[in-house]
Amino acid sequence: MKRRYLLDTNVLSEPIRPEPNSEVVRRLRENEAVIALAAPVWHEFVHGAELLERSKKRRMIEHYLATVVRSSFPILSYDELAADWHARERARLTKAGWTPTFVDGQIAAIAKTNDLVLVTANRKDFERFSGLAMEDWSSTPTSQ
Repeated sequence: MKRRYLLDTNVLSEPIRPEPNSEVVRRLRENEAVIALAAPVWHEFVHGAELLERSKKRRMIEHYLATVVRSSFPILSYDELAADWHARERARLTKAGWTPTFVDGQIAAIAKTNDLVLVTANRKDFERFSGLAMEDWSSTPTSQ
């Protein structure tokens, strides 16, 4: 089955929040077979876990990564095609007076070059990237 969605870190972390958004969790379950992750999102999650002291929270995150995320979603690389698109977009946006974070540019590039819809709750971080398809699953589908 062809992948359709690329998850941002904030969406991937929703199921392990103390009070997860039920709509996001429902959409994750419903679309599991067509979801992928960007390598920079994997990095953000692992890096965040590594920064935590040994604790119940850290063990829960590590368990989620190992048993749910790793087994459910392929991790897409930041490759030459993505790097080229990212460099051109970063230059265009910088000339226009807005410099996105490097990691957001990497995530956007992986989504764009793999023809995937980026699922994020932070649309403002990505809205200036050219031609990037996005969805916010934190609201009902009719309000998007």
